[in-house]
Amino acid sequence: MPRRRSGLGARPGKLGDVDERAKPPLIISACLLGVACNHEGRGSPRAVVEELAERYRLIPVCPEVLGGLPTPRAAAELRGGDGADVLAAGGARVVNVDGEDVTAAYRRGAEAAVAVARAVGAKRAVLKAQSPSCGSSAVYDGTFSRRLVPGRGVTAAALAAAGLEVGSEEDAAGAAPPAGEAGRR
Repeated sequence: MPRRRSGLGARPGKLGDVDERAKPPLIISACLLGVACNHEGRGSPRAVVEELAERYRLIPVCPEVLGGLPTPRAAAELRGGDGADVLAAGGARVVNVDGEDVTAAYRRGAEAAVAVARAVGAKRAVLKAQSPSCGSSAVYDGTFSRRLVPGRGVTAAALAAAGLEVGSEEDAAGAAPPAGEAGRR
């Protein structure tokens, strides 16, 4: 009996294989897949990715890299608000630990992530928790003291504004595809 393949290494078209193209697309932070793109130049792989790969076609993005920032790069935090405030040009900024304003790069990365989501028809995103770009419910407060405050990162806010359901790897385990996507497997 042919072995059923799924997940990151699946190839569509073979008898018994899962056709990855039939799965609903899911935007996911590339670092969660182990891609060395976080500010330290490392990945942040999580076990939940294997579970997500069983049900979704994973579409990796790193908004910071898409926005033109290098890897590694200085740590950055939001000041004066959250990602929605950055997008609304309400005075909130993204500043790195060296005091450099990197807001424009974070906005570009958010716009690029939204463009990818629209291009693939994604309805959901699982992003890296607490990131100034990807944090879905809490971000660092801008003092570089590791203090969390409620709010979304810039890309998380942009994807939510574009109509995607946005969460983090911390709340992704066991999550079912949104209504209307479950039958597309």
